[in-house]
Amino acid sequence: MSATITYLAYRYQFTFNVDLTLLSIAIIFPLVFTIRGSFRRREKALEHLSEFRSALKTLKYFFLSSNNLTDENKAEIKAIVIEINNKVLEHLHSNSESTKDLDETINKVYLFILEKDEFLSRSLRDKLFRFMKDVHECVENLHAIHMHRTPISLKAYCELFIYVFPVVYAPTVIHNIGEGSAPWVSFLIILLTEFILISLYNIQNHLEYPFDNIGLDDIHLDIFKIER
Repeated sequence: MSATITYLAYRYQFTFNVDLTLLSIAIIFPLVFTIRGSFRRREKALEHLSEFRSALKTLKYFFLSSNNLTDENKAEIKAIVIEINNKVLEHLHSNSESTKDLDETINKVYLFILEKDEFLSRSLRDKLFRFMKDVHECVENLHAIHMHRTPISLKAYCELFIYVFPVVYAPTVIHNIGEGSAPWVSFLIILLTEFILISLYNIQNHLEYPFDNIGLDDIHLDIFKIER
């Protein structure tokens, strides 16, 4: 698109002089803002994933350290904890908005505690529920990041101005450089500028959803498995 507009500007000698400072600010500032917002969301997701795995591991240790539970009971709750871990990571990797299956899986811990109530002391139950609260909090935070992105209107605004920018930029560059200069200089400047802008937009777009393993900076969910 940039090359075509530049070619047409040369072909029909269409040039003008416009101050690009305001137009540049209109693109660069919101673009940098969305990139920073997406990066913060990625860092928050890493923090919540670490806390999620830590809470699950501690929960498993409390169950396995109980002397009143049988080996079968310990194997059962260990399988439930691993299932919760896998379900959460699968949910983040998918595009599903529903958390019904995930909620039912997490609820198995509560049902297990009720079923084995006579074998668990009150102090142990209190500790288990405290760490279950941490698990729930991390899962809800991760689901919120999974579902809600940076403002869509701001992204659409950036994309629109990136596509409009060459229409104003190409004739201005040609006017400032001078029509007598080699055309390849104008082509190089215009194409390089647009390449930078669209690259920044694509970086933001990949950071926007860090769980799909498409971008280079996506989160590797496998390292947050309990049994890794």
